[in-house]
Amino acid sequence: MSRIAINGVSMSSLRRSQDVRRLGAWVLGALILAVMTGPSGTTTSPTAGFTGSLLHPRVLGYLAFGLVMWALSTARVRSRDRVHSATRGVQQLREKLLGDNRVRHGTYLVLLVLAILVPTQLNSFWQEVLVDQIGVFVLLAVGLNVVVGYAGLLDLGYIAFYAIGAYSAAYWTGALPVHPVFHLNPFYVIPLAILAAVVAGVILGVPTLRLRGDYLAIVTLGFGEIISIVATNLSSVTGGAQGIIGIPHFSVHLSSFHYQWGLSNLPYYYLLLGFVVIVLVAFRSLENSRVGRALAAIREDEVAAEASGVGVLKYKVMAFAIGASTSGFAGLLFASKISFVAPGDFTVQLSILILVLVTFGGMGSLPGAVLGAAVLQWAPEYLRNHPILGFQQQDLYIYLGALLVVMMIFRPSGIWPSRRRRRELALAEEGVGTADAMSGSSDPAAGPG
Repeated sequence: MSRIAINGVSMSSLRRSQDVRRLGAWVLGALILAVMTGPSGTTTSPTAGFTGSLLHPRVLGYLAFGLVMWALSTARVRSRDRVHSATRGVQQLREKLLGDNRVRHGTYLVLLVLAILVPTQLNSFWQEVLVDQIGVFVLLAVGLNVVVGYAGLLDLGYIAFYAIGAYSAAYWTGALPVHPVFHLNPFYVIPLAILAAVVAGVILGVPTLRLRGDYLAIVTLGFGEIISIVATNLSSVTGGAQGIIGIPHFSVHLSSFHYQWGLSNLPYYYLLLGFVVIVLVAFRSLENSRVGRALAAIREDEVAAEASGVGVLKYKVMAFAIGASTSGFAGLLFASKISFVAPGDFTVQLSILILVLVTFGGMGSLPGAVLGAAVLQWAPEYLRNHPILGFQQQDLYIYLGALLVVMMIFRPSGIWPSRRRRRELALAEEGVGTADAMSGSSDPAAGPG
């Protein structure tokens, strides 16, 4: 059987070399995973972590896992065309079903019923995880999705708006050293916290959103650090690094109706659920509106959008303000639930984590943002309490980084991508345009690419 040669290299030898490189990558990855999950070294024996991981029989299990993954990835590459055609058929079927309004609305109704009923069957630990880890971060991810996914603006200081919402709760309830003119319970602070976050988004956006790409990311990172440093050092106003306690819980008093949220998790969950549903409906309408189309144009090519008459600065500021609104409410709810707020709760790592949630779920996709936040916030809690698959908390970001690398290789559009984003990636693979969702060029003077 004759061999097909390309530039003097046969297809069979090229395929073998690719298989060998892939095998080496998976084996190396399995060994790194064995070291990451193995014992730690000590000051007297710094190499104990390596020897206890690589010279222990448990390493054979990791090597077997690497070989299995190599075999699966090789089979996937060999049958790429068949996989693509099967995946395309599934996507077409899903889009056809979701294109029917009755099917789509019925699906939403079923999901809403499940979201209402399932938490009642969970124990108190998972109810707390559902509120503190999943629900709050769903709100944060959906808000950042407007900034990053819709408008293509890389915001690394998004957690600052979360802090503003939390400190708004502390201020208006009288928990801060600086007291307001009149005290409110947190339920009535909701519009004030949202307004404070929106105003902060406008204040940040107006002078900085003429920047693009990496420059904008650095400015937003600085904004997040400024908020954290001010909250830490301005003790006479914010309470300083030790934080503020005594923030009251939500309560409603209307005529003869009195209700207080208290320490139970379920009331906070249902309050979160109601707000998430409102936000998803509003942001879905935003995506399909004139504003949403303007944001998409800015994301795909800012220079071309401005040349077409789109008010780039106006819509960028609008995206920042809209995204900040959900973050302000999330900060308010979290502070009221735990009755405590401190600068250590608003670190740059949290901003990066929220960006990871959006990227993992699918930038520009509302279901993707929700699913990404739910999966990546649920999985660590599940694994941390698993008797076999448990891990140390300080290793969390290592695993998240590795997962994100794998996602960028095998599914760069996310686990539930938007149709626009999927189309951009497909065109980029064909050499038409770019799949960069971060405002194209980082050079403010650059022309359209």
